[in-house]
Amino acid sequence: MSLPPPAPRPYRSGPVLSLLAGAQFLVVLNTSIVNVALPAIGQDLHLTPTGLAWIVNAYLIAFGALLPVGGRLADLLGHRAAFLTGLLVFAAGSLAASIPSGSGPLIAARAVQGIGAALLSPAGLAILLAHWAPGAARGRALGIWGAASAAGGAAGVLLGECSPAPWAGGPSSPSARSPPSPPSRPRSCC
Repeated sequence: MSLPPPAPRPYRSGPVLSLLAGAQFLVVLNTSIVNVALPAIGQDLHLTPTGLAWIVNAYLIAFGALLPVGGRLADLLGHRAAFLTGLLVFAAGSLAASIPSGSGPLIAARAVQGIGAALLSPAGLAILLAHWAPGAARGRALGIWGAASAAGGAAGVLLGECSPAPWAGGPSSPSARSPPSPPSRPRSCC
């Protein structure tokens, strides 16, 4: 015989759902944001096609491989603690990825982002399921969370083109420190 699920806790649903959907948006955004910028990254960091693949795959492999582990850790540690830990690890990886220091550190930072995302995403979904009772309200919350995922994937392509990140020509990028050269492709955004 199983116990009934715990009763949802009272809270203000708007801020909680905004935080959960925003975190999921960022997790999915990071799967696609570097794809458009890969040619510029490769040129600035002098990467081979294999090296460029690792910039994308380091995030995806860490995220995908550790997603079940992240879900289990969220169950063991508590969903809120796992969510906050995942958010901190993800933010640390994002900060490290924004500091231009070569291909190795960029690939490692992308892997750290994937590790944080693997904890953040399942913990966020668990919080959502625990705080919204089954029914129409939970359905709406899941719809918003899912829409944030889809929007993150689509926005990654657009924001990758508009990115002020160092590899896209920011003031501290390798390109900014070297003599100007003609752009390999025109910037269509920002």
